[in-house]
Amino acid sequence: MALNLDSIGKKIGPLSSDYTWKDAVLYALGVGAGFSDLEYCYEKDLKVIPSFATTTLYNFMPELMVASNVNLAGILHGEEELIFHNPIPPEGTMTTEGKITDYFDKGEGKGALVVAESETRHSNGKRLFTARATVFARLDGGFGGKNAPKREIVFPDRTPDFSVDASPSADQPLIYRLSGDVFQLHVDPEFAKMAGFEKPIMHGLCTHGFACRALIQSLIPGEPEKARRMFNRFTKPLYPGMPLKTLIWKTGEGKAVWRVVNTETGEIVINNGEFEYGDIPRDEIRFDEKVAIVTGAGAGLGRVYALELAKRGAKVVINDLGGARDGSGGSSKSPADKVVDEIKDMGGRAVANYDNVASPEGGENIVKSALDAFGTVDILINNAGILRDKSFIKMTPENWNAVLAVHLNGAYNVSRPAFKVMREKGYGRIVMTTSAAGLYGNFGQTNYTSAKLALVGFMNTLKLEGKKYNIKVNTIAPVAASRLTEDVLPPDFLEKLKPEFVAPMTLFLCSEECPVTGNIYNAGMGFYNRAAIVTGPGTVIGDGSKIPEVEDIESHMNKISSLKKGREYFQLNDQLGDVMAAFAAPAGEASDTDGTTASVAAVFEAMPDAFNADAAGGVDVVFQYNISGEGGGDWYCEIKNGACTVTAGSTDSPACTLKMAAGDFLAMMNGTLPAMQAYTSGKLTIAGDIMKSQLIEKLFKF
Repeated sequence: MALNLDSIGKKIGPLSSDYTWKDAVLYALGVGAGFSDLEYCYEKDLKVIPSFATTTLYNFMPELMVASNVNLAGILHGEEELIFHNPIPPEGTMTTEGKITDYFDKGEGKGALVVAESETRHSNGKRLFTARATVFARLDGGFGGKNAPKREIVFPDRTPDFSVDASPSADQPLIYRLSGDVFQLHVDPEFAKMAGFEKPIMHGLCTHGFACRALIQSLIPGEPEKARRMFNRFTKPLYPGMPLKTLIWKTGEGKAVWRVVNTETGEIVINNGEFEYGDIPRDEIRFDEKVAIVTGAGAGLGRVYALELAKRGAKVVINDLGGARDGSGGSSKSPADKVVDEIKDMGGRAVANYDNVASPEGGENIVKSALDAFGTVDILINNAGILRDKSFIKMTPENWNAVLAVHLNGAYNVSRPAFKVMREKGYGRIVMTTSAAGLYGNFGQTNYTSAKLALVGFMNTLKLEGKKYNIKVNTIAPVAASRLTEDVLPPDFLEKLKPEFVAPMTLFLCSEECPVTGNIYNAGMGFYNRAAIVTGPGTVIGDGSKIPEVEDIESHMNKISSLKKGREYFQLNDQLGDVMAAFAAPAGEASDTDGTTASVAAVFEAMPDAFNADAAGGVDVVFQYNISGEGGGDWYCEIKNGACTVTAGSTDSPACTLKMAAGDFLAMMNGTLPAMQAYTSGKLTIAGDIMKSQLIEKLFKF
């Protein structure tokens, strides 16, 4: 067994975990908080202890172990560093991405160090913290690598400025482990003895949490949001019930060093601690080294987008044909050139492009301008547009086609070559521009509203195709003054509709921090809200075999039309799942056998016997099963040439992957949990081609 040195730099994650205020409070209780610091334990005005950040390690570390191929028998948590960018909210979703950054060789028999870094963001889009962890791999030294650089932290030769005593209870690990670290060493007496300890030991990160509370209490009392950085090295184990003392020395403005001592033995259990505190600098959203294309950027919204992107570090392609508002007449280089000059005058970088988005060649040339000038494309804002308003009877084919050519075809013409670049690099942000007129209708604009709502459909598919490549596609519906609206809206109202009010929402959707894809946002005058297509729960008429009468529709129209308890769908397959679920057999009717299957493994052992070869003609498919929890595991089932093989483990390219907890899986296989009910309730998740999963029911008869 050897360390996987090729894993340096390869991405780990994204790994997401949902949490509520109860999880934050449980962590606080696990690290000794109570009535003495109620702000961590009471949901009213709850504050989260910054070291709660370490709970993300419980998802990240197993992935790190697999990627590094470290010998699990010899691992210890060596060092931990947290850099805080924003306070952790009391609830939400934290998503972590990271990588192994280095390996260090301490020599044969002396072990190795595996160093990893991760960044965690909240579902509100904010970057929360960066974590750097060092794992001491006792059994993996001697591979010929470089030694770790020395890191010396000098402690003042004087009495500590603060000394904070704490008394973890003898049962402390039983509470702390509920925050995620369920390793047997901290709970199982026999396992602890086998590992060389008298009894279960404290979690190092539990002691770390006690220290974090002590640092805040001493240096920034009542203001955990001012914690900026915390570093330490774990040096000795501590048994539950042993008192500890956190010693703190201030070393400068907003800086301190610290260590944790076992009060009974005098041994240092955490050493080389550093702590930085004070007001966290604003976490400004930047676009440094990002390349953006803005179409229709010679005036109005496009100009404002381009200027703001440039102010925040982006290199910008200013596309504008320079034509009239209705797209007629000749072109002019002047609008695009003026915006480029504005950006250059403020020290930014920009180039002009004068191509027409309405032609495929124009779209290709716009992207080529970005590649020639800056080498890549990261951001595309499809903003170009024209107006040719007429009542429907007066809407000539020329006016209809001209508006669709710019708004809808234009977005396609530029997005297609840009998407290709983004897919190859594994990153991109695309913003479509719809309109409240398109979402809700507006008299005299059938061409414009049709194009604008069509862009929502364009987004809905592009978000799916881009998801695998970290390409996020969203849509903005601006309410802003522009040359398209200058004689449509009253002058006093136009004055309030500055395009600058729309730009913040649009730029956030262009940012790396943006957590969403496939969403629509209205923006104007400082008011922002989300728009969505919501589908009502509906009703079933009949049994699915007899076609209802028209009169049946009439009598059920209230239920059919109701949007109460309506929901959004992310993709077509989600809606199809609900349709199929409406006809699913109730619990207890899904199986025609009297027997039950007692274990997950037994289900997969029985699959070849339950295979219906007569239904497998022309089928070539692989199903991956990931069954979590006790008794679970991974299996994949391959159907090919009318035969079925089932293998323990994972395959690289399944048609679809089915994930369930072991208990739910057995309930489904034993007929007490219908498959569609499992899917719609979230107990069964299906990744990949969900439609292929529908073959399972006809291929197997249990």
